[in-house]
Amino acid sequence: MENWHSVTLKIPFASEKHALIAKQAIEVDSELQPHIVKRRISVDGDVLVAEFSTLTIRLARLAANAFLENVDLVVRTIEMFSEEADKSPSSSS
Repeated sequence: MENWHSVTLKIPFASEKHALIAKQAIEVDSELQPHIVKRRISVDGDVLVAEFSTLTIRLARLAANAFLENVDLVVRTIEMFSEEADKSPSSSS
């Protein structure tokens, strides 16, 4: 039987809502090789949790790096748009 390598990443967000947005945005893309890289994404309060099981340490590193790149993109997008979305409509008449 093959030895699987496990990695767990925990990414804190400003709120549970933002962690859920990140989860939903990232989980739509499945792993390219699901038979050798297994990924489980969940939210625990305001923390995004990603668990990876891979056949090699190299695959664990690649999967974690790809995930963190996606998290970076989601965080930058949330920062850019949440400010605008959180603003109340201007009361200029």
